[in-house]
Amino acid sequence: MFGKILVAMDKSDLSKCAFDQAVSLAKALDAKLMLLHVLSSDEEGSPQMNTLYREGYYTELDEILRDRYEQEWNGFARRYLTLLQEWANEAMMAGVDAKCTQPSGNPSRIICDLAKVWEADLIVMGSHGRKGLRELLLGSVSNYVMHHAPCSVLIAYPQAVSQPSTSQRKQEEVVSN
Repeated sequence: MFGKILVAMDKSDLSKCAFDQAVSLAKALDAKLMLLHVLSSDEEGSPQMNTLYREGYYTELDEILRDRYEQEWNGFARRYLTLLQEWANEAMMAGVDAKCTQPSGNPSRIICDLAKVWEADLIVMGSHGRKGLRELLLGSVSNYVMHHAPCSVLIAYPQAVSQPSTSQRKQEEVVSN
């Protein structure tokens, strides 16, 4: 059924939730995991090129700014790769075969392309819950993936992570009284 599970990740709590769900599924189904982080300048917290950079106008300043940007970008990439490797190790300690990859590009397209090339049976990812104008302006990776993926997609939503269910709230009220 699900022999290969692709887990699209960033450093959000939703990604950790998606990862945990993917590990549980992989363990139960004896499936393999591929943990994916796509390096993108659109990602929150990614380094941005300084607006003073104007190729060729101030050559010494351009070089300094370009070098600083490259150092920040390489540090950003290393931090995410380290996180992916830690999560892959966590999955392997749970008895799940896991690998990780970190290409650069458009996250939506890379996720779908890797799922096709790797022949994934399932993509697991979080959703930041953007709707309406925010989704139109900022885009929605999960929305694109749901409509273009070559396989099934499991989405972890914010409310599933941050808000307790009605039965959990009732249990908490009983315990606190």
